[in-house]
Amino acid sequence: MSALEAAGVLFGVVAVWLTTRENVWCWPAGLVNVGLFIVVFYRAKLYADTGLQVVYVALCLYGWYEWLHGGRNRGVLRVSGTPRTALAALAAAGAVFAAGLGLFLARRTDAALPFWDAGTTSFSLVAQAMQTRKWWENWLVWIAVDVVYVGIYAAKGLYLTAGLYAVFLVLAVVGLRSWRRSMAVPDQPAGEGTA
Repeated sequence: MSALEAAGVLFGVVAVWLTTRENVWCWPAGLVNVGLFIVVFYRAKLYADTGLQVVYVALCLYGWYEWLHGGRNRGVLRVSGTPRTALAALAAAGAVFAAGLGLFLARRTDAALPFWDAGTTSFSLVAQAMQTRKWWENWLVWIAVDVVYVGIYAAKGLYLTAGLYAVFLVLAVVGLRSWRRSMAVPDQPAGEGTA
């Protein structure tokens, strides 16, 4: 366990907790979290996860903007369901990307767990993309991904990070319940913040 991993864990918990509350400050907290984990994962030779954190930087910036200006009349974005066509496209893209990335990592790198790493990376991107649009089903994807992440990080000896993802798993369940309730009362989101 390093100081960088510990700081990443702290900012990760804060970011996800703020997300469950629909608080826009989740995005800047997330930027700090992913910046720290770029270094942690690179050192652990989890290259797909390293790349994922880099992509998260862009998604955090996009999500921050969308949550503030992506709603009706360029206002605050509200929680909604994922359109069926988007859900099908995201599932297909996630599967194809996971297979391709897994093959690349297995054949071209010394990645520790290439297909597990690729699968969690791919579907984390799917979940994060859904989250930027406040589609409630993102929490279902996060729940599935977090279960696998706990096992991967424990196997690599990143016990604090495995613990973090166990906390993320609990927070994903909380987020799912909170966002579903928020959808039922569209005029009063759970914990709307400003930036």
